[in-house]
Amino acid sequence: MSVDPQHLLRELFATAIDAAHPRQVLEPYLPADRTGRVIVIGAGKAAAAMAQVVENAWQGEVSGLVVTRYGHGAPCKKIEVVEAAHPVPDAAGLAVAKRVLELISHLEEDDRVIFLLSGGGSALLALPAQGITLADKQAINKALLKSGATIGEMNCVRKHLSAIKGGRLAKACWPATVYTYAISDVPGDQATVIASGPTVGDPSTSQQALAILKRYQIEIPASVRTWLQSPESETVKPGDPCLARSHFQLIARPQQSLEAVAVKVRQAGFSPLILGDLEGEARDVAKVHAGIARQIILHGQPLAAPCVILSGGETTVTVRGNGRGGRNAEFLLSLTDSLKGLPGVYALAGDTDGIDGSEDNAGAIMTPTSYARAEALGLSASDELDNNNGYGYFAALDGLIITEPTRTNVNDFRAILILESPERESPEHDA
Repeated sequence: MSVDPQHLLRELFATAIDAAHPRQVLEPYLPADRTGRVIVIGAGKAAAAMAQVVENAWQGEVSGLVVTRYGHGAPCKKIEVVEAAHPVPDAAGLAVAKRVLELISHLEEDDRVIFLLSGGGSALLALPAQGITLADKQAINKALLKSGATIGEMNCVRKHLSAIKGGRLAKACWPATVYTYAISDVPGDQATVIASGPTVGDPSTSQQALAILKRYQIEIPASVRTWLQSPESETVKPGDPCLARSHFQLIARPQQSLEAVAVKVRQAGFSPLILGDLEGEARDVAKVHAGIARQIILHGQPLAAPCVILSGGETTVTVRGNGRGGRNAEFLLSLTDSLKGLPGVYALAGDTDGIDGSEDNAGAIMTPTSYARAEALGLSASDELDNNNGYGYFAALDGLIITEPTRTNVNDFRAILILESPERESPEHDA
């Protein structure tokens, strides 16, 4: 089979991104009646691109304010776009969150609000609860990011420390009608978890938030503890009357991207194996993928090569060293260490938003020669993994993927391409 493995992997990554881009997915979900006045607010890495779609599709008066990550903006004409920090919130995110709340706090029953939500919105729309400072939230956020906590656990804490998340934004909009359009970046696509669910009821509790902070041994100021022990810290619960006019619609999710990529895989002459949305430590998830790859090569199970293993979701990294690298670089480094140059196996891991963690790359590519080439440069995969230095490892191999911000976000994308191994070739291949 004549194929350039690295080129194919990059094409698959591009397909995953395109399948979830606002220009492809948002417009059909907008209200049928697009006349009259609408206020647009939004938060997340796709917020500016989503706002552009609304501007182009809306026939009546449109205005509003959205916040996105630095570098992820888009040239909107009617909706103001503000950029702020992610994954740790900054003063710009605080200021825009206050403005958003002011914008929707005095609406009436006949007003309509469109809320554009995507991954990253939790950090970008940062308005601390009463008595909590931005510095408090920043410190807790940083500690959570390094702890290995899942996105659901992190967002449980974030919701209970916020004046805007956990349904509070919908409460502020009442009695206006709110249409939330969301691009999911979380395993399971739970509305309460995507960007900490600003417009949906939240079943989690302040006590659970405290338990998570205790589980990961995260120190918190007395003011934070006092707040979380107060009944006021509870989020808006499902069934609350203030949510009666709030409508939530998921417009893109990781599974859609994986299915679009599977079509592309078949067109290229390979069999796809979709593992779905996965969570867990990036290095451990990689070991499982490596085990599946070896089983395919050695035994043709659960499917025969040539094939492509596909997965999404959001892994975590417990920071142990001082190296550079995000979740996807860490996954790929662990995969490289596990496979040690197994012939016929190529892999790509990247974040569909174009930024792996806080670096300038989306992810990286591994080839069968990566392990040996790195060794020749004096780089040990296991040592670099101990130092969380996936970025440095693949930068030395010229294996980083640089896409720039994509303005969407359905989280991680992983593809492992397995070419047909010589020992499993059918008799006609030898003829």
